Amino acid sequence: MNLINRKILEQFKKKHAQSVRPLIVWENIVNQSDYKSFIDLRKTFPSSDYVPHYTVFNIGGNKYRLITEIDYEYQLIDIKIVWTHAEYSQKNNSEKLSRGEL
Repeated sequence: MNLINRKILEQFKKKHAQSVRPLIVWENIVNQSDYKSFIDLRKTFPSSDYVPHYTVFNIGGNKYRLITEIDYEYQLIDIKIVWTHAEYSQKNNSEKLSRGEL
Protein backbone atom coordinates (compact mmCIF):
# COMPACT_ATOMS: atom_id res chain seq x y z
CA MET A 1 0.00 0.00 0.00
CA ASN A 2 1.14 3.55 -0.69
CA LEU A 3 0.62 6.36 1.79
CA ILE A 4 -0.73 9.76 0.82
CA ASN A 5 -0.42 12.79 3.13
CA ARG A 6 2.45 11.33 5.13
CA LYS A 7 3.12 14.91 6.28
CA ILE A 8 0.15 14.59 8.67
CA LEU A 9 1.92 11.69 10.40
CA GLU A 10 5.18 13.61 10.62
CA GLN A 11 3.49 16.64 12.17
CA PHE A 12 1.73 14.46 14.73
CA LYS A 13 4.98 12.69 15.63
CA LYS A 14 6.67 16.04 16.29
CA LYS A 15 3.83 17.09 18.57
CA HIS A 16 3.53 13.69 20.34
CA ALA A 17 7.00 12.16 20.65
CA GLN A 18 5.67 9.00 22.30
CA SER A 19 3.66 8.23 19.12
CA VAL A 20 6.74 7.92 16.91
CA ARG A 21 7.47 4.23 17.45
CA PRO A 22 3.91 2.90 17.12
CA LEU A 23 3.28 5.00 14.01
CA ILE A 24 6.52 3.80 12.40
CA VAL A 25 5.49 0.20 13.11
CA TRP A 26 2.09 0.85 11.48
CA GLU A 27 3.75 2.50 8.46
CA ASN A 28 6.15 -0.40 7.99
CA ILE A 29 3.34 -2.93 8.09
CA VAL A 30 1.09 -1.14 5.59
CA ASN A 31 3.98 -0.34 3.25
CA GLN A 32 4.70 -4.06 2.97
CA SER A 33 1.05 -5.08 2.57
CA ASP A 34 -1.31 -5.58 -0.32
CA TYR A 35 -4.83 -5.46 1.09
CA LYS A 36 -7.68 -6.28 -1.28
CA SER A 37 -10.48 -5.32 1.12
CA PHE A 38 -11.30 -4.19 4.63
CA ILE A 39 -11.68 -7.87 5.55
CA ASP A 40 -8.05 -8.48 4.49
CA LEU A 41 -6.90 -5.44 6.46
CA ARG A 42 -8.68 -6.65 9.61
CA LYS A 43 -6.57 -9.82 9.53
CA THR A 44 -3.56 -7.61 10.32
CA PHE A 45 -5.38 -4.88 12.26
CA PRO A 46 -8.32 -6.57 14.01
CA SER A 47 -9.16 -3.49 16.07
CA SER A 48 -9.55 -1.27 13.00
CA ASP A 49 -13.03 0.09 12.33
CA TYR A 50 -14.86 1.24 9.25
CA VAL A 51 -16.90 4.41 9.66
CA PRO A 52 -18.41 5.22 6.23
CA HIS A 53 -15.68 6.61 4.04
CA TYR A 54 -13.00 6.18 6.70
CA THR A 55 -10.92 3.39 8.17
CA VAL A 56 -9.92 4.09 11.78
CA PHE A 57 -6.79 2.45 13.20
CA ASN A 58 -6.11 2.14 16.92
CA ILE A 59 -2.42 2.88 17.31
CA GLY A 60 -0.15 2.43 20.32
CA GLY A 61 -2.50 0.37 22.45
CA ASN A 62 -5.45 2.63 21.64
CA LYS A 63 -3.59 5.80 22.63
CA TYR A 64 -3.98 7.25 19.12
CA ARG A 65 -6.55 7.08 16.36
CA LEU A 66 -5.38 7.26 12.79
CA ILE A 67 -8.17 8.20 10.38
CA THR A 68 -7.68 7.20 6.75
CA GLU A 69 -9.48 6.69 3.47
CA ILE A 70 -8.39 3.57 1.62
CA ASP A 71 -8.61 2.78 -2.07
CA TYR A 72 -7.99 -0.96 -2.23
CA GLU A 73 -8.05 -1.08 -6.04
CA TYR A 74 -5.22 1.45 -6.37
CA GLN A 75 -3.50 0.40 -3.13
CA LEU A 76 -3.65 3.88 -1.59
CA ILE A 77 -4.06 4.91 2.03
CA ASP A 78 -4.94 8.58 2.32
CA ILE A 79 -4.09 9.81 5.81
CA LYS A 80 -6.73 12.27 6.93
CA ILE A 81 -5.89 12.97 10.57
CA VAL A 82 -4.28 11.51 13.67
CA TRP A 83 -5.83 12.16 17.04
CA THR A 84 -4.99 11.19 20.57
CA HIS A 85 -7.69 8.97 22.06
CA ALA A 86 -8.96 11.96 24.04
CA GLU A 87 -9.20 14.11 20.90
CA TYR A 88 -11.02 11.33 19.05
CA SER A 89 -13.52 11.01 21.89
CA GLN A 90 -14.45 14.70 21.84
CA LYS A 91 -18.03 15.11 20.69
CA ASN A 92 -17.21 17.52 17.85
CA ASN A 93 -14.57 15.20 16.38
CA SER A 94 -16.62 12.02 16.62
CA GLU A 95 -19.58 13.82 15.04
CA LYS A 96 -17.42 15.13 12.17
CA LEU A 97 -16.13 11.63 11.54
CA SER A 98 -19.58 10.07 11.51
CA ARG A 99 -20.80 12.75 9.06
CA GLY A 100 -17.73 12.26 6.81
CA GLU A 101 -16.56 15.84 7.34
CA LEU A 102 -12.83 15.48 7.90
